[in-house]
Amino acid sequence: MPGLLRGVARTAVVAGTATAVSNRVSRRQQGRWAAQQGPQEPAPQPAPAPPAEPAAPAPPDMTDKIEQLKQLGDLKSQGLLTEAEFEDQKRKLLAS
Repeated sequence: MPGLLRGVARTAVVAGTATAVSNRVSRRQQGRWAAQQGPQEPAPQPAPAPPAEPAAPAPPDMTDKIEQLKQLGDLKSQGLLTEAEFEDQKRKLLAS
């Protein structure tokens, strides 16, 4: 009987050791594969942005228009322009 217990104990020790070693080797190998695959598989890049639309033409310089409207107003207030002439010039200026 002691021989049987010794055989069972030896088998348990060998099986336990083999399992522990096998698990350790598996974890180590998974770590190596993960390290090898990490740099080779770059993170997916976001889709490139669509090309920028051509820039809209620069808005006309409003400062010049405002200055011209002030001059027209001055001419109208001085009586050099009639109301119709003032409105006509103002419309042309704002349309340009």
